[in-house]
Amino acid sequence: MAPSIFRQEVLAGKRILVTGAGTGLGKELARHFAAHGAAVHICGRREAVLQQAVSELQETAKHGGSVRHHVCDVRDPDQIEAMVEAIWQSGPLTGLINNAAANFISPSVEISPRGFAAVRSTVMDGALFATLACGRRWIAQDLPGSVVSMLVTWVWTGSAYVLPSTMAKTAVHAMTMSLAVEWGRHNIRVNAVAPGPFPTEGAWEKLAPIPQANVGAASKDEVPMQRFGKMEELCNLVTFLQADGCDYLTGQNIAIDGGHHLAAPSTFAALGNLTPEDWALAKSVVRGKAEQEKTLRSTG
Repeated sequence: MAPSIFRQEVLAGKRILVTGAGTGLGKELARHFAAHGAAVHICGRREAVLQQAVSELQETAKHGGSVRHHVCDVRDPDQIEAMVEAIWQSGPLTGLINNAAANFISPSVEISPRGFAAVRSTVMDGALFATLACGRRWIAQDLPGSVVSMLVTWVWTGSAYVLPSTMAKTAVHAMTMSLAVEWGRHNIRVNAVAPGPFPTEGAWEKLAPIPQANVGAASKDEVPMQRFGKMEELCNLVTFLQADGCDYLTGQNIAIDGGHHLAAPSTFAALGNLTPEDWALAKSVVRGKAEQEKTLRSTG
């Protein structure tokens, strides 16, 4: 990993909640925050996964940084409220990262109400109610705060074949701009980040389950910089938004994608070249991996 561009203790004294941080981008953000002195709280639905993450991340925590976990399904507002209240008992948060996400590729005509709800409730509902749970407390206690939501460049361009995620992420983009105005007088900053292709286990497999689907977000060929993003680059950007020193920045969604959304027609547009047989194979691969995950959860 490349050296950090920040002071080693830049987040000392910060208390940050990262949702959906047992794996993937959220886990790496939590690692970076704790290594720079923050008291980090991570949440997710799977106790075993969270425990393993805490064990791993705590080893890299420095300068007073720490990591604690909370079992919470962000699709449930009551669970979010209970988690945030429990965290507040030991001290108020200074920051929130809305990272929990769900997504899958599919022709839009085949999207079921259940499939749409699974994505919407995780992405949109989870971000809204986590933000409100923190915001209410910051306002009531006259405290500053910093919210960063992990979005996508699709909020500007749209994207075929990932319609539920596109709609939900766009709603969170609107929330970001709206609350930046409403909460600005309370010194609560509300921003977002739109990562391009940053390969992570799990999410990447669902978006590119077969070689024929290795297009759009899963391909570096359409990225002007001709490469995928490096995790430390994303962590540095989000750390900047959680640190002190640029408190006038709010209401922004910052793309970090190597110029991809400026050059490509649409993130998943090339999936239009898949045949019905390709789609059937992709679905069977994703379904098989989902069954494996259920089996692991039930035996873990």
